[in-house]
Amino acid sequence: MTTTADPTRRGRPGYDRDSMLEVVVGVFNERGYDAASLGSIAEKLGLSKSAIYHHFASKEQMLEVALGRALDALEAVFDAPEATTGAVVSRIRFVVRGAVLVLCEQLPFVTLLLRLRGNTPIELEAMRRRRDIDRKLRALFELSRDEGTLRPDMEPRIAERLTFGMVNSIVEWYRPDGPVSPEQLADSVLELIRTGLREPSSL
Repeated sequence: MTTTADPTRRGRPGYDRDSMLEVVVGVFNERGYDAASLGSIAEKLGLSKSAIYHHFASKEQMLEVALGRALDALEAVFDAPEATTGAVVSRIRFVVRGAVLVLCEQLPFVTLLLRLRGNTPIELEAMRRRRDIDRKLRALFELSRDEGTLRPDMEPRIAERLTFGMVNSIVEWYRPDGPVSPEQLADSVLELIRTGLREPSSL
């Protein structure tokens, strides 16, 4: 009787796929994906290359799985019912809060996503998915403009870029073991958006 390998089972010596991927992503972020070799990954893990192949077929698959983890989490926020129905301002607040929380919870993975250069088909596909997320936030700001809750001197495209620029900058300084919790950080980002982008009469 044959059995199908479970990709989450623990490997050698004590890594499962998720814990191995966290180390791999750390190497990608430290060295850059292009410069990170299987040899450097194996050295960081304390494994042989053959042990790595127990979980991943290639460095490219590692990248694809890692980027998918970040993008799947972000897309889930924007596809949630709270992001697609209801008052526009509430929808904007939901997606921005969700994006901040995802970034904090998936910090190494989102960092990897934001540092892509587009040198491979996998990177190009990830960047396409990221642009789709950008467009979803821009569409919400367009709805906000149309209903009069976005200040009239603010273009939706600029509002989207400023908002994601602020959110994305978190990867450069946020530390999970620091004094600010993800929820507090999300509250601070939302307060800046509330005071900076909304029409004063809708505050």
